[in-house]
Amino acid sequence: MRIVHVITRMIVGGAQENTLLCCRDLQTIYGDEVTLVTGPALGPEGDLLEQHPEFDVPVKLLLSLQRAIHPWRDIVAYRALLRTLGELKPDIVHTHSAKGGFLGRLAAHRLGIPVVHTVHGAPFHDYQPNAARFFFTQCERWAARRCDRLICVADAMTDLLVKAHVTSRERCVTIYSGMEVEPFLEANRQREATRKSLGFEPHHLVVGKIARLFHLKGHADLVEAAEGVARACPQVRFLLVGDGVLRRDIERQIARRGLEEHFVLTGLVPPSRIPELIGAMDVLVHVSLREGLARALPQALMAEKPVVSYAIDGAPEVVVPEETGLLVEPRDVRQLEQALIRVATDAEARQRWGREGRRRCVERFRHERMTEQIRNLYQDVLAERKG
Repeated sequence: MRIVHVITRMIVGGAQENTLLCCRDLQTIYGDEVTLVTGPALGPEGDLLEQHPEFDVPVKLLLSLQRAIHPWRDIVAYRALLRTLGELKPDIVHTHSAKGGFLGRLAAHRLGIPVVHTVHGAPFHDYQPNAARFFFTQCERWAARRCDRLICVADAMTDLLVKAHVTSRERCVTIYSGMEVEPFLEANRQREATRKSLGFEPHHLVVGKIARLFHLKGHADLVEAAEGVARACPQVRFLLVGDGVLRRDIERQIARRGLEEHFVLTGLVPPSRIPELIGAMDVLVHVSLREGLARALPQALMAEKPVVSYAIDGAPEVVVPEETGLLVEPRDVRQLEQALIRVATDAEARQRWGREGRRRCVERFRHERMTEQIRNLYQDVLAERKG
């Protein structure tokens, strides 16, 4: 097949890693001709393509394709997409992200090219102003009518789209976001050396969080809960992996609560370091307020680390209470504090939940399985078009 993937920016992130692995698999496993169309990797998260030069995927850079809404620049980006797709003449277009998904679906539909869109996380959510939520919902409804199928990274994403009347359940298919699983199966190999390099002592119990230091990622809730956890379990340390615009705010919040000795912030790290950092943890905590299905959850479970998570979006599909971890109601800081104390003081449960998490996640989240399912969907869409 000749396939074009469209995404707004290739920063270091879950949707971007998913897209890059899919492009590579389509080339190397199936011999497809793949082009990745993207805008500049603007932002503090870093450029994923620069960090993976070994992924030899042809890239077409459109400078006008950017995340922020800008009517004139977006018109330029749409026209650039029309020209690019007209030149490449793909059999199918696969779009990702809000801006890339909207403009990419519009351009592919205009040219009569079959198009599939992946919903990594809906662009509308309960924490937006009503006007913004209404606007993004209407955009998604309009764009959904101009694509052949929607891939959701969790069943919860399908439920969300159907509830918002974006599309019908029949037009959605769940394909879990794939990844390289082997590094996480071996994550504990360098555990002691990594912990020592981060300043942790052997008796410390490390609770880690992997997320951009950004709005709606829940860092403020975690710091608030950490105060009670530190009183009850002085041996607990918190490891925040990632960077972003809220770093100074979070550091100030930590300092105000006198928790400096309990927190380590790594800053921006390359994706290749994530497995060893998970290996240094004893528990993963996930307190984002909106997420399709955060890759950190299956990554931690594959490394046999139990998870404490807010019960949002796709998290309950991998975090099963008392089997792979604990679920907490969003924004319930007291419940979060109690869950972290429970997991910190129950070593037998941590080991049992971690083992069960690995058993459930390894095969489900292999990137080869994801790509096989996606390519089968392409074939179904093309067959329907021909029919």
